[in-house]
Amino acid sequence: MIDTHCHLNKEDYDDIKQIIKNMKDNIMIVSTASPNDLKEIIELIENYDNIYATIGIHPEFADTYTDKDLNNVEKYLIHPKVVGIGEIGLDYHYTKENKEKQKELFIKQIKLANKYNKTIVIHTRDAMLDTFNILKQEKDKKVKCNFHCYSGSLEMAKEIIKLNGTFGIGGVLTFKNEKKLKEIVKELDLKYFLLETDSPYLTPEPFRGHKNEPKNIIYVAKKIAEIKNIPYEEVIKTTTHNALSQFDMNITL
Repeated sequence: MIDTHCHLNKEDYDDIKQIIKNMKDNIMIVSTASPNDLKEIIELIENYDNIYATIGIHPEFADTYTDKDLNNVEKYLIHPKVVGIGEIGLDYHYTKENKEKQKELFIKQIKLANKYNKTIVIHTRDAMLDTFNILKQEKDKKVKCNFHCYSGSLEMAKEIIKLNGTFGIGGVLTFKNEKKLKEIVKELDLKYFLLETDSPYLTPEPFRGHKNEPKNIIYVAKKIAEIKNIPYEEVIKTTTHNALSQFDMNITL
């Protein structure tokens, strides 16, 4: 299995080594949340064979990031285990006052993705249309993009696919009152989905209310299998293939 989006900061877990051990036969792609995470993430990918990374500056830091932060991101994009740039995008949930700064940061990082041909991992919250329009205008067609924790409509999902896009499906799919994402999973081909946990957040049922970790990805896979009425093994096989292709990971399983 491949957890295509998780956070493994030491501050989030009492025993990070055990969390990693729980996924010893599987792969994790760790994503930056803060520019300050970068050093810790590079250490992880260099110390563990089964951990890869996407790096970037989250829109939360649009007011505080520096040119040095962006330079650090670019410096590590050539690292062989850095497989994408993210999570980046737009987030208007808590504030809309810095929209232009968020857009500026987003565009700068899309240009880095274009330059290094790296998959873009998108964070978008209450900003789907702006996110889509900027991607459509700024992203090279050959560059792939993955919408982490996708929360848009089925109609928008079909447009995103035209942009060489896929969708990260996580614990939200297992929530009892979640209808929109279940419809998307039912209607779209499995080839457009990647498994993710967003650990330590968005813990799936039946462990909702507890801290999430990558091993819980099996519950997302089981839910997809249930919704699409296909074998669990098919979900694992296909989503693993999707992830390897999406992030150009030269791994033989």
